[in-house]
Amino acid sequence: MKILRIFFCLILIFLIGCNKPVAKKKAELQKPSVNIDLTKGKAKQSLEFCKTKNFNTDFCILVDMSVHSGLKRFFVWDFKKDTISDGFLVGHGCGDNPWSYDYSKEKPAFSNVDGSHCSSLGKYKIGIRAHSDWGIGVKYVMHGLDSTNSNALKRYIVFHSWEAVSDDEVYPNGTPEGWGCPTISNNSFKIIDPLLQTSAKPVLMWIYK
Repeated sequence: MKILRIFFCLILIFLIGCNKPVAKKKAELQKPSVNIDLTKGKAKQSLEFCKTKNFNTDFCILVDMSVHSGLKRFFVWDFKKDTISDGFLVGHGCGDNPWSYDYSKEKPAFSNVDGSHCSSLGKYKIGIRAHSDWGIGVKYVMHGLDSTNSNALKRYIVFHSWEAVSDDEVYPNGTPEGWGCPTISNNSFKIIDPLLQTSAKPVLMWIYK
C-alpha cells in the first residue's frame, strides 16, 4: 500500500512538472494588442489634416510601427464610419540587419537618411500609380510631408506589395523586412489598389509609433 502511494505521488509530481512549461509557453506567446485609443487619436488628427490640405476625407491609411510586425498594423481608416475598415501586415526597413529577415520585428529603427535601409516616420501623400518590379507589379510613389520623411522620393521609398508578406498574422514571427518601403501582401494590395485608383483627391498615409 505504501509503495502504491509513493507511485501515485511520483506520477502527480511528473504531471505538475509537465504542465508548468506549457503554461509558461502560452503566456509568452500571448499576442500583444493594438492600442485602439492611439489609432483613434491619429485618425482624428488625420481628418483635420486632410480637410486642411484638401486630401481625401473618405479614408486614410494609418501604420502603427509600435506594433509587432507579425501582427496587423496597417489600417485603412474609414472617416465616415469612424472605424478601421481593413487591417493588414506591413513590412518595415531592415536597417543594419540582413534584408528579407525579421530581426527587428519588435523594435525597428527609423531614419530619413539615404542608404539607411530604414523606414521613415511621418505623413505621406500617396502619389502616382506606376509599374513595380515587386509583387503584383504596381507601386505608388510616396511624398514625405514631414522633416522625418522628406527624403522619401530621393530614397525611392514607394508603397508596393511583396509576395514574401503573408495575408494572415504570423506572430510570434515577424514580417520580412525590406529597404524602407511599406510593403503589404499581394492580396492585401489588391484590396486597397482600387480605392487609391478611384480617389479623386490625394490619400494620406501616416506612419507613426
